[in-house]
Amino acid sequence: MFLFDSGYMIFVLPALLFVLYAQARVKSAFERNAGVWARSGVSGARVARQLLDEAGLDDVPVERTPHQLGDHYDPRKRVVRLSAPVHDHSSLAALGVAAHEVGHAIQHGTGYVPLHIRNSIIPVAQFGSTLAWPLFFVGLLTNAGALMDIGIILFTGAVLFQLVTLPVEFNASSRAVALLEGGNYLNRDEVGRAKEVLNAAALTYVAALAMAVAQLLRLMLLRGRRR
Repeated sequence: MFLFDSGYMIFVLPALLFVLYAQARVKSAFERNAGVWARSGVSGARVARQLLDEAGLDDVPVERTPHQLGDHYDPRKRVVRLSAPVHDHSSLAALGVAAHEVGHAIQHGTGYVPLHIRNSIIPVAQFGSTLAWPLFFVGLLTNAGALMDIGIILFTGAVLFQLVTLPVEFNASSRAVALLEGGNYLNRDEVGRAKEVLNAAALTYVAALAMAVAQLLRLMLLRGRRR
Protein backbone atom coordinates (compact mmCIF):
# COMPACT_ATOMS: atom_id res chain seq x y z
CA MET A 1 0.00 0.00 0.00
CA PHE A 2 1.33 3.45 -1.01
CA LEU A 3 0.73 5.04 2.38
CA PHE A 4 2.76 2.42 4.25
CA ASP A 5 5.27 1.14 1.71
CA SER A 6 8.77 0.04 2.73
CA GLY A 7 10.13 3.53 1.95
CA TYR A 8 7.74 4.99 4.49
CA MET A 9 8.74 2.49 7.15
CA ILE A 10 12.49 2.78 6.48
CA PHE A 11 12.86 6.51 5.90
CA VAL A 12 9.77 8.52 6.81
CA LEU A 13 8.62 6.88 10.03
CA PRO A 14 11.97 7.38 11.86
CA ALA A 15 12.08 10.99 10.62
CA LEU A 16 8.52 11.53 11.83
CA LEU A 17 9.44 10.26 15.28
CA PHE A 18 12.40 12.66 15.26
CA VAL A 19 10.07 15.55 14.35
CA LEU A 20 7.71 14.68 17.20
CA TYR A 21 10.63 14.47 19.62
CA ALA A 22 11.97 17.86 18.49
CA GLN A 23 8.55 19.47 18.86
CA ALA A 24 8.11 18.03 22.34
CA ARG A 25 11.58 19.17 23.34
CA VAL A 26 11.11 22.78 22.21
CA LYS A 27 7.74 22.95 23.96
CA SER A 28 9.23 21.55 27.16
CA ALA A 29 12.25 23.89 27.03
CA PHE A 30 10.10 26.95 26.46
CA GLU A 31 7.61 26.08 29.19
CA ARG A 32 10.41 25.27 31.64
CA ASN A 33 12.08 28.65 31.12
CA ALA A 34 8.96 30.74 30.51
CA GLY A 35 8.43 30.94 34.28
CA VAL A 36 11.99 31.97 35.08
CA TRP A 37 12.24 35.75 35.06
CA ALA A 38 15.38 37.55 33.91
CA ARG A 39 17.02 39.69 36.57
CA SER A 40 17.12 42.60 34.12
CA GLY A 41 13.31 42.72 34.27
CA VAL A 42 12.92 43.87 30.65
CA SER A 43 10.29 42.35 28.38
CA GLY A 44 10.96 40.58 25.12
CA ALA A 45 9.52 43.55 23.23
CA ARG A 46 11.81 45.96 25.05
CA VAL A 47 14.89 43.81 24.48
CA ALA A 48 14.06 43.49 20.79
CA ARG A 49 13.59 47.25 20.45
CA GLN A 50 16.84 48.07 22.22
CA LEU A 51 18.85 45.48 20.28
CA LEU A 52 17.47 46.73 16.97
CA ASP A 53 18.31 50.31 17.88
CA GLU A 54 21.83 49.34 18.92
CA ALA A 55 22.27 47.62 15.54
CA GLY A 56 21.16 50.75 13.70
CA LEU A 57 17.81 49.20 12.73
CA ASP A 58 15.58 51.79 14.40
CA ASP A 59 13.31 51.70 11.31
CA VAL A 60 12.42 48.04 11.98
CA PRO A 61 9.29 47.93 14.18
CA VAL A 62 8.47 45.33 16.82
CA GLU A 63 4.88 44.12 16.64
CA ARG A 64 2.75 41.85 18.79
CA THR A 65 1.21 38.90 16.96
CA PRO A 66 -1.77 36.94 18.31
CA HIS A 67 -0.41 33.67 16.95
CA GLN A 68 0.99 31.34 19.60
CA LEU A 69 4.63 30.53 18.77
CA GLY A 70 4.25 32.89 15.80
CA ASP A 71 7.49 34.72 16.52
CA HIS A 72 9.31 35.63 13.32
CA TYR A 73 11.08 38.31 11.34
CA ASP A 74 9.30 39.30 8.13
CA PRO A 75 11.98 40.29 5.58
CA ARG A 76 9.42 41.64 3.11
CA LYS A 77 7.94 44.18 5.50
CA ARG A 78 11.07 44.39 7.67
CA VAL A 79 9.25 43.86 10.96
CA VAL A 80 9.88 41.69 14.02
CA ARG A 81 6.71 40.01 15.24
CA LEU A 82 6.55 38.48 18.70
CA SER A 83 3.82 36.35 20.29
CA ALA A 84 2.26 37.50 23.56
CA PRO A 85 4.36 35.23 25.85
CA VAL A 86 7.51 36.68 24.27
CA HIS A 87 6.41 40.25 23.61
CA ASP A 88 4.95 40.95 27.05
CA HIS A 89 7.11 38.92 29.43
CA SER A 90 10.65 39.10 30.79
CA SER A 91 11.26 35.37 31.09
CA LEU A 92 14.52 33.80 29.95
CA ALA A 93 12.62 32.03 27.18
CA ALA A 94 11.03 35.28 26.01
CA LEU A 95 14.33 37.13 25.85
CA GLY A 96 16.02 34.29 23.99
CA VAL A 97 13.30 34.10 21.35
CA ALA A 98 13.10 37.90 20.96
CA ALA A 99 16.87 38.18 20.49
CA HIS A 100 16.78 35.32 17.96
CA GLU A 101 14.29 37.20 15.77
CA VAL A 102 16.41 40.33 16.07
CA GLY A 103 19.28 38.16 14.89
CA HIS A 104 17.36 37.56 11.66
CA ALA A 105 16.74 41.29 11.25
CA ILE A 106 20.46 41.93 11.65
CA GLN A 107 21.23 39.20 9.13
CA HIS A 108 18.95 40.96 6.68
CA GLY A 109 20.42 44.36 7.42
CA THR A 110 24.00 43.17 6.94
CA GLY A 111 23.33 41.12 3.81
CA TYR A 112 23.97 37.72 5.36
CA VAL A 113 24.30 35.49 2.27
CA PRO A 114 22.54 32.30 3.48
CA LEU A 115 19.49 34.38 4.47
CA HIS A 116 19.45 36.01 1.03
CA ILE A 117 19.63 32.58 -0.61
CA ARG A 118 16.82 31.25 1.57
CA ASN A 119 14.58 34.22 0.86
CA SER A 120 15.29 33.89 -2.87
CA ILE A 121 14.27 30.23 -3.09
CA ILE A 122 11.14 30.46 -0.93
CA PRO A 123 8.80 30.78 -3.98
CA VAL A 124 10.53 27.85 -5.71
CA ALA A 125 10.37 25.72 -2.57
CA GLN A 126 6.69 26.51 -1.99
CA PHE A 127 5.83 25.79 -5.62
CA GLY A 128 7.81 22.57 -5.58
CA SER A 129 6.43 21.23 -2.32
CA THR A 130 2.86 21.96 -3.49
CA LEU A 131 3.08 20.21 -6.85
CA ALA A 132 5.68 17.52 -6.20
CA TRP A 133 3.45 14.95 -4.52
CA PRO A 134 0.40 15.29 -6.84
CA LEU A 135 2.60 15.00 -9.93
CA PHE A 136 4.52 12.06 -8.52
CA PHE A 137 1.35 10.29 -7.39
CA VAL A 138 -0.31 10.70 -10.81
CA GLY A 139 2.85 9.42 -12.44
CA LEU A 140 2.92 6.46 -10.06
CA LEU A 141 -0.70 5.53 -10.86
CA THR A 142 -0.30 5.93 -14.63
CA ASN A 143 3.25 4.57 -14.77
CA ALA A 144 4.39 7.89 -16.29
CA GLY A 145 8.06 8.06 -15.39
CA ALA A 146 8.43 11.65 -16.62
CA LEU A 147 5.83 12.90 -14.15
CA MET A 148 7.51 11.04 -11.31
CA ASP A 149 10.87 12.54 -12.27
CA ILE A 150 9.40 16.06 -12.35
CA GLY A 151 7.87 15.47 -8.94
CA ILE A 152 11.25 14.40 -7.55
CA ILE A 153 13.00 17.43 -9.06
CA LEU A 154 10.39 19.79 -7.61
CA PHE A 155 10.62 18.21 -4.18
CA THR A 156 14.41 18.55 -4.27
CA GLY A 157 13.85 22.32 -4.16
CA ALA A 158 12.01 21.92 -0.87
CA VAL A 159 14.90 19.85 0.52
CA LEU A 160 17.41 22.53 -0.51
CA PHE A 161 15.29 25.13 1.27
CA GLN A 162 15.43 23.14 4.50
CA LEU A 163 19.17 22.67 4.06
CA VAL A 164 19.95 26.37 3.65
CA THR A 165 17.66 27.17 6.59
CA LEU A 166 20.02 25.46 9.05
CA PRO A 167 22.93 27.96 8.91
CA VAL A 168 20.45 30.84 8.98
CA GLU A 169 18.80 29.63 12.16
CA PHE A 170 21.99 28.57 13.95
CA ASN A 171 23.61 31.90 13.12
CA ALA A 172 20.60 33.84 14.42
CA SER A 173 20.79 31.90 17.69
CA SER A 174 24.52 32.58 18.03
CA ARG A 175 23.89 36.27 17.46
CA ALA A 176 21.09 36.20 20.03
CA VAL A 177 23.31 34.75 22.76
CA ALA A 178 26.09 37.25 22.03
CA LEU A 179 23.65 40.18 22.05
CA LEU A 180 21.98 39.19 25.30
CA GLU A 181 25.23 38.52 27.13
CA GLY A 182 27.13 41.45 25.63
CA GLY A 183 24.33 43.88 26.44
CA ASN A 184 24.00 42.58 30.02
CA TYR A 185 20.38 41.62 29.45
CA LEU A 186 21.24 38.20 30.86
CA ASN A 187 24.02 37.19 33.21
CA ARG A 188 26.19 34.13 32.65
CA ASP A 189 23.90 31.78 34.57
CA GLU A 190 20.81 32.98 32.70
CA VAL A 191 22.45 32.68 29.29
CA GLY A 192 22.68 28.92 29.69
CA ARG A 193 18.92 28.59 30.08
CA ALA A 194 18.26 30.89 27.15
CA LYS A 195 20.59 28.68 25.09
CA GLU A 196 18.52 25.67 26.08
CA VAL A 197 15.45 27.21 24.47
CA LEU A 198 17.33 28.27 21.34
CA ASN A 199 19.04 24.88 20.94
CA ALA A 200 15.71 23.09 21.26
CA ALA A 201 14.21 25.40 18.63
CA ALA A 202 17.17 24.74 16.32
CA LEU A 203 16.56 21.00 16.65
CA THR A 204 13.16 21.43 15.00
CA TYR A 205 14.88 22.71 11.85
CA VAL A 206 17.24 19.72 11.87
CA ALA A 207 14.19 17.47 12.18
CA ALA A 208 12.45 19.29 9.31
CA LEU A 209 15.48 18.67 7.10
CA ALA A 210 15.56 15.01 8.14
CA MET A 211 11.89 14.66 7.21
CA ALA A 212 12.40 16.33 3.84
CA VAL A 213 15.36 14.09 3.02
CA ALA A 214 13.39 11.03 4.14
CA GLN A 215 10.49 11.95 1.86
CA LEU A 216 12.86 12.52 -1.06
CA LEU A 217 14.51 9.12 -0.52
CA ARG A 218 11.10 7.52 -0.40
CA LEU A 219 10.14 9.10 -3.73
CA MET A 220 13.39 7.93 -5.28
CA LEU A 221 12.85 4.40 -3.98
CA LEU A 222 9.32 4.28 -5.40
CA ARG A 223 10.58 5.66 -8.71
CA GLY A 224 13.30 3.02 -8.91
CA ARG A 225 10.73 0.25 -8.64
CA ARG A 226 8.90 1.53 -11.74
CA ARG A 227 11.92 1.53 -14.07
